[in-house]
Amino acid sequence: MASPATLPISSQQTTAGGGAQSQPPIATPAFRAFISRLSSSIRHGSSQRRPWSELIDRTSMSRPDSLSDAYSRIRKNLSYFKVNYVTLLAVVLAFSLLSHPLSLLVLLGLLAAWVFLYLFRPSDQPVVLFGRTFSDRETLGALVVLTAFVVFLTSVGSLIISALMVGVAIVCLHGAFRIPEDLFLDDQEPANAGFLSFLGGAASSAAAVAAPAVASRV
Repeated sequence: MASPATLPISSQQTTAGGGAQSQPPIATPAFRAFISRLSSSIRHGSSQRRPWSELIDRTSMSRPDSLSDAYSRIRKNLSYFKVNYVTLLAVVLAFSLLSHPLSLLVLLGLLAAWVFLYLFRPSDQPVVLFGRTFSDRETLGALVVLTAFVVFLTSVGSLIISALMVGVAIVCLHGAFRIPEDLFLDDQEPANAGFLSFLGGAASSAAAVAAPAVASRV
């Protein structure tokens, strides 16, 4: 009489265990926390945006009397329109990258390499390319060299710098000609707190999420 068939329970458990260990980087808690923190920062920043009609009010435009007057106007307008100015910089940068699709693809590929190969890659999954296993230090070194090559030895770096310079020039020009006397600055927000502090707050919140993943690899 034939013996009853044996169910491959051990192989299924092994396969299930292997599937649990091979969790993709995009599903890691650190990556989800980063996306959540980034989304909340964007929503918080959007809530501080001033009306665009107030930004382009032609009746509030006049030529500054001196360089000191222009500097004072720029400082006050940076504090009041900081979110609008950051949005303007992002639009100029996006337009510049969209007009150069190859540079955009290279930049997105570089960003994806940092995200999936180092920042949010599970620590128990080493990078394996062409049958060779790379350590975290080797992966970090390769990404740093690749970033330096893309930024300094290709047109991507010059394109980003040129777009940022154009955006900063537009912001400074508007800030110098916009009369800030009719603007209401909050008492908790002094006039010298420009949009650099806003960017610094968003960057620090994002770094707070990515820091544990980076520190565990160093």
